[in-house]
Amino acid sequence: MTLPSILSVQSHVAVGYVGNRAAVFPLQRMGFDVIAVNTVQFSNHTGYGAWKGQIFSPEHIADVLSGIDAIGGFTATKAVLSGYLGEAALGRILLDTVKTLRQRDPSVLYCCDPVMGDVGRGFFVRPGIPEFFRDDAIRHASILTPNQFELEYLTGARIDGPTAAAEACDRLHRRGVRTVLVTSIEHALTPAGTIQMLVSDTTHGRHVATTKKLALNPAPNGGGDCTAALFCGAAVKGLAAPDALACTAAAIETVFAATAQAGTRELALIAAQDAFAFGRRVPVEAL
Repeated sequence: MTLPSILSVQSHVAVGYVGNRAAVFPLQRMGFDVIAVNTVQFSNHTGYGAWKGQIFSPEHIADVLSGIDAIGGFTATKAVLSGYLGEAALGRILLDTVKTLRQRDPSVLYCCDPVMGDVGRGFFVRPGIPEFFRDDAIRHASILTPNQFELEYLTGARIDGPTAAAEACDRLHRRGVRTVLVTSIEHALTPAGTIQMLVSDTTHGRHVATTKKLALNPAPNGGGDCTAALFCGAAVKGLAAPDALACTAAAIETVFAATAQAGTRELALIAAQDAFAFGRRVPVEAL
C-alpha cells in the first residue's frame, strides 16, 4: 500500500528542531511519507545567535525537485507544506511546483507557513520574502498558518481583539485562502496565563482553542513549524477545520509540556511523539 505523501520545503538544522526537523517526524508519526526538501542546512537554528552552514540556491532546490519528479516521487503527494524559504526566488520555484502538482491532481493542498518574523523580534528574513508571501503565495495557498505578527503584516491590520483577528482572516479569505490558522495569538481579551490559536475557515467558520501558556525561558524555536505541519497533516486526513484545530492544539500543548519538563530550549518532539496520533483534543469555542 502506498502511503500518502507530503512535500515539505523548509529549513534544516543538524541540531535541534525547527523547519523540516520540526515537521517531518510529526508527519511521519501521523502516517505520512514525507518528501523533505531543505532550503538551508545550518548547524543549529539562528535563535542561538551563532550558527554555521549555507542557504541553498534556488537553482539547487529546482534541481532537487526536478530529480524527485523524474523518478515519479510525487505520485502520491497530497499536499505541499512550506516554511522558511531563504530567498524570494525560491518561493517562485515552489509555486511552480504547486501549480504542476495541481495540474495532475486539483485536490493537492498547499499549506503555506509564511515564516517572516514574530512579535518582539520583527522580521528576521531576507528582503523580498515578506512581499513574496503577501503578493504571491497567498493567491495559491489552501491553508495559511501565520502567527499574530505575520497576520498583521499580511493584512495591514492591528490585532487587538477577536473582532480584529476575524476581520483580518476575512481579508485573506477574500484573496482566495480557504483556511487560516493563526498559530499563536494574544490580545487584551486573551485570558491571563493562556495563549490561543484561531482557525477561520470558509466552510466551518471561526473557532478558538485556548491552552495554558508555559513559562519557557528561553522559549523554544520551531513551535510554529510543528504546528503548521500537524494542522496540514490533519487537513490531509480529512478533518474539518475545528477538529483539526482541537487536535493540533492538544498535540502542541503536549510538546511544550514535555519541553518544559525536560528543561531544554529545543522542542521535546521524541518524548511527546504519542501526541501526534491525535488521541486527545482540547475544547474549541466558536467565535
